[in-house]
Amino acid sequence: MQPRNMSMSGVVDLAAVKAAGEAKAKAEQARAQAARTGGTGAVTPAALVIDVDEAGFERDVLQRSAEVPVVIDFWAEWCEPCKQLGPLLERLAVEYNGRFLLAKVDVDANQMLMQQFGIQGIPAVFAVVAGQALPLFQGAAPEAQIRETLDQLIQVGEQRFGLTGIAVDPNASADAAPAEVPAGPYDALLEAAASALDANDFGGAVQAYKNVLTDDPGNPEAKLGLAQAELLGRVQSMDPAAVRKDAAEKPDDVNAQIAAADLDLVGGHVEDAFGRLVEAVRRTTGDERNTARLRLLELFEVIGPEDPRVTAARTALARVLF
Repeated sequence: MQPRNMSMSGVVDLAAVKAAGEAKAKAEQARAQAARTGGTGAVTPAALVIDVDEAGFERDVLQRSAEVPVVIDFWAEWCEPCKQLGPLLERLAVEYNGRFLLAKVDVDANQMLMQQFGIQGIPAVFAVVAGQALPLFQGAAPEAQIRETLDQLIQVGEQRFGLTGIAVDPNASADAAPAEVPAGPYDALLEAAASALDANDFGGAVQAYKNVLTDDPGNPEAKLGLAQAELLGRVQSMDPAAVRKDAAEKPDDVNAQIAAADLDLVGGHVEDAFGRLVEAVRRTTGDERNTARLRLLELFEVIGPEDPRVTAARTALARVLF
């Protein structure tokens, strides 16, 4: 796959004068806030490369793009060119020392973002500057061309939007131990959620896990618990015989297949659940396809991303989507 034209010509046309003024104001406000609190807002080099999903896109990409250009790398585990481009972009993010932020988006887990950006193949690289999305290139590209594109992007960010980048702590290392964070109320909330789950109070468990995720969106225990509680809550009132009969008689009915997949997973038939939903994605289009895909991603959360059955199902999903 050859890279597309990497010129940044026309980028100014995409940025309205109003957006530029707002971005400059937000950047100034961020710097002023850091000064008032006595902090520099400095990050470690490792924090210059982040994983982004659909839930955190507005916070991690759109909002951050008012401070620093955000380069988005759309990739997938099965994509060989991605394995060459990804490490190069990560190295350049550290080398450029805060002049841009690299956001990595796994397209298998974030199909909605891929559709919204109109991506036809990966790897694909975009930038977001002051909320404005700009296509950079698709496919592998020589390092010299990538550097030239990044330099132009940074120049536009500085001159047009007043984005001077983010401060990086030169004394911090990528493997530095994170500062200790007080346990806060999470232990109590997680314990309450687990107790509700044991008592079959699935609604209470869902709310308790959501309370944790409101303050700590990446909490792995809460994410897993929420996925489990929601699944158990869905199947609680199901008539298994009726659900399976409905799914057998209506192979093209997405809701019937989703309900049967939930039962499959609760019954320990993990591969059957995943296979049923991959097939539902293959047979459908539009909103129905997206509904089946999103439920499959939810079931991945129940099992865990490191499970080989999840990895295999992600690969199967990619085949039917692309």
